[in-house]
Amino acid sequence: MYRILCFLFFLSYSPVICFSLSNSTKLCPHHQNVALLRLKQLFSIDVSASSSDDCNLASFAKTDTWKEGTNCCSWDGVTCNRVTGLIIGLDLSCSGLYGTIDSNSSLFLLPHLRRLNLAFNDFNKSSISAKFGQFRRMTHLNLSFSGFSGVIAPEISHLSNLVSLDLSIYSGLGLETSSFIALARNLTKLQKLHLRGINVSSILPISLLNLSSLRSMDLSSCQLYGRFPDDDLQLPNLKVLKLKGNHDLSGNFPKFNESNSMLLLDLSSTNFSGELPSSIGILKSLESLDLSSTKFSGELPSSIGSLKSLESLDLSHCNFSGSIPSVLGNLTQITHLDLSRNQFDGEISNVFNKIRKLIVLDLSSNSFRGQFIASLDNLTELSFLDLSNNNLEGIIPSHVKELSSLSDIHLSNNLLNGTIPSWLFSLPSLIRLDLSHNKLNGHIDEFQSPSLESIDLSSNELDGPVPSSIFELVNLTYLQLSSNNLGGIVETDMFMNLENLVYLDLSYNILTLSNYSHSNCALPFLETLLLSSCNISEFPRFLCSQEVLEFLDLSNNKIYGQLPKWAWNMGTETLSYFNLSQNLLTRFERFPWKNMLFLDLHSNLLQGPLPSLICEMSYISVLDFSNNNLSGLIPQCLGNFSESLSVLDLRMNQLHGNIPETFSKGNFIRNLGFNGNQLEGPLPRSLINCRRLQVLDLGNNRINDTFPYWLETLPELQVLILRSNRFHGHISGSNFQFPFPKLRIMDLSRNDFSGSLPEMYLKNFKAMMNVTEDKMKLKYMGEYYYRDSIMGTIKGFDFEFVILSTFTTIDLSSNRFQGEILDFIGSLSSLRELNLSHNNLTGHIPSSLGNLMVLESLDLSSNKLSGRIPRELTSLTFLEVLNLSKNHLTGVIPRGNQFDTFANNSYSGNIGLCGLPLSKKCVVDEAPQPPKEEEVESDTGFDWKVILMGYGCGLVVGLFMGCLVFLTRKPKWFVTMIEGDRHKKVRRSTRSTRRHGARRS
Repeated sequence: MYRILCFLFFLSYSPVICFSLSNSTKLCPHHQNVALLRLKQLFSIDVSASSSDDCNLASFAKTDTWKEGTNCCSWDGVTCNRVTGLIIGLDLSCSGLYGTIDSNSSLFLLPHLRRLNLAFNDFNKSSISAKFGQFRRMTHLNLSFSGFSGVIAPEISHLSNLVSLDLSIYSGLGLETSSFIALARNLTKLQKLHLRGINVSSILPISLLNLSSLRSMDLSSCQLYGRFPDDDLQLPNLKVLKLKGNHDLSGNFPKFNESNSMLLLDLSSTNFSGELPSSIGILKSLESLDLSSTKFSGELPSSIGSLKSLESLDLSHCNFSGSIPSVLGNLTQITHLDLSRNQFDGEISNVFNKIRKLIVLDLSSNSFRGQFIASLDNLTELSFLDLSNNNLEGIIPSHVKELSSLSDIHLSNNLLNGTIPSWLFSLPSLIRLDLSHNKLNGHIDEFQSPSLESIDLSSNELDGPVPSSIFELVNLTYLQLSSNNLGGIVETDMFMNLENLVYLDLSYNILTLSNYSHSNCALPFLETLLLSSCNISEFPRFLCSQEVLEFLDLSNNKIYGQLPKWAWNMGTETLSYFNLSQNLLTRFERFPWKNMLFLDLHSNLLQGPLPSLICEMSYISVLDFSNNNLSGLIPQCLGNFSESLSVLDLRMNQLHGNIPETFSKGNFIRNLGFNGNQLEGPLPRSLINCRRLQVLDLGNNRINDTFPYWLETLPELQVLILRSNRFHGHISGSNFQFPFPKLRIMDLSRNDFSGSLPEMYLKNFKAMMNVTEDKMKLKYMGEYYYRDSIMGTIKGFDFEFVILSTFTTIDLSSNRFQGEILDFIGSLSSLRELNLSHNNLTGHIPSSLGNLMVLESLDLSSNKLSGRIPRELTSLTFLEVLNLSKNHLTGVIPRGNQFDTFANNSYSGNIGLCGLPLSKKCVVDEAPQPPKEEEVESDTGFDWKVILMGYGCGLVVGLFMGCLVFLTRKPKWFVTMIEGDRHKKVRRSTRSTRRHGARRS
């Protein structure tokens, strides 16, 4: 009977139990008994050594049954030959073993081993020694994920009888190329070859692809390179092929013959490319296909609908395009479908009506448009749904059948409108809900899903009160309701039931946070609290015992005076981001937070000297005290008190004295703002040490110096503001081959510079040449959680504005420059603003200025320019502001495009000018040239469509820049937008959500 049982177990790959039954009466030789006991003594038992999910319930210390004086053939994990009693099998996988295996180990005293499984233990960086090559009878060897390291001995290729070899590991093991090739050549009986994570740094040997015996091959993350063969794969028995993570391995989709029996194909994170061939349809047995993070492109072939056994399909992070073929509805067995982050477009059709087993559906970050999926009724097993980052519009279906398994819903960053349907509030298994960044409106219903851990409804148009049921969701870790129209009063005590809360954001609503809490309760895991614009009048009392708080934003509230004493004990070891800007604080003297990276106190009522305690903030990266009433001298530690200081903003205060000469070499300063103080003396030459400096704003002070030509060598400088100071003298030629290589904003206005215009610099402003919006992505200047802003003049108005990456300007106005306007200024083709007014410039206006095709403002007023206005300027269709007044210009004012929109004041003070819009008519010999045919469309002599189109171009850009006035700098984790009189922002937490299970897709 036991032989029958053995045969049955053999068929089910359970030889260990078979041999145990047959060996119950056979004693193992004494020397093998001793060898095993000695082997046991080499290890301690550590449960964490076998904590892998692969072990599951199979993890236990098998060596606990190894007792002296008992038959080793009866010990757990030991298999003996039923005739001789010799040990032929040893399975110690998932046994929690911790220790080392060296070449003297008693393991190598068991020469008759045919099967050895040591997987999922921790052998503490032991090497796979040459002694393993002695097991010439070995058919199955598994040393995977057991902490081996170093170079695998080449003798491993001597095991020519191996049927199964698994040496997989996450990292730390290497196999020399020659050994890898020898292994592929010698092990001709291999059915299973798993070398995941082993560094072989080799081209895939052809001999491996000729092993007709292979059934499973996993060479993931082996640093294979080169091109995968284009020939048909002659591997009729191959069922599993994994090449994942070999980033330098290229090729097209492998060719298979019709006799294949492939079950799993994983080419993810490789350099494979091209289109999927229609022949993919012959993989009839395929159950899992993963091509994610590759360079496959084109449309999906209709033959993919023939893979009716497919259970998992991952095509995410590729370059696929076109519509999703309706034939995907034929994949009725599929449970996991991920098409995210491609370039699919079109409407989401009823592809999913036939699919009933789908558990994971991820179509995020494509270009789908049209309505939300019409019906989810058939997706009764659906657990994960992600349609975020598309262009879906319309309403979410109001009625669906029961989706009792649905745990994740991600619909963010679409154009969905209407109210949130009631069924979304009552899903019994719902854990994560993200509907942010849509146009949803109406009230938020009461939640009836007690399992909820994460809710994100931010950046919509929701109104009404915050639902009271939210404060009963005891599992909630992440709550984001910012940037809506939620109103009413929220008591801080209401949050005290949410003891698991990690992230809370109620910012930018119209609600009021009541702070009359007398509770001593705290939110013990709270890491992020964002309450900007919540009508808070005093510092929230419930923060008194927050020990793990990392990010705190209370900006744009009404907090008056100074912080309470207990606030200095809040998050002393953890707080890294603190924003109290736009409040009514009068004092801020202490800095007890050891790990503070970001401190923003701008736009308060702070007065007195700048606290010298900032010199103790050795890790600070962003420090903003701008727009206060601080006075006194700048501390001498400036420039060297923090090795990580990136932004120092002291603008709009009353600081005086010299800027300290303490900027040390190797500093990380990127943005220095001193505008609007009373600083004097020369510029400190130590600024030359700020090699990462991008923005230098020194405007509106009393600095007395010549032009700081030595700044021209700073490689990253993009913005230089010296306006309204006491700079003087000529700006001489440069000795540097490429001065100011990245400068795109230069403001030297309102000083006492003299001589001719700085020719050498104007000729070499490479960052202002041929950089259009097509070549530069429109974004705000700055990094991480801080947006750079400056005080400047745009279109004749002085204000503070956030710097756009495409904004370029030269302002040399209100100085004593003389001579002619340089003709090559016309080569600065990306220039948006040019202001040379209030100087002593003479000569003609260069016609080359007509090449500045994106110019929006041109001010040449109050000079001594003569001659005619070049007709070439009429081609500047973005031009919104033109001021040529108070010069000696003569002749006819050109007409056409933007020039037909400018009023009299653009030309006043030029007695020699005539023609519209001036009342002075031109004499016959100065009559304007007749307009071109294409310009004539009415009896008035000009085309209003052209005028309005041209005016509109400039106006749109102008208004866009104007909307940025006084825009508050926001942190890294926010994307701010302006809509009416309110700001919107989104905050994405990674660390907190990861730690407490509120990970967002």
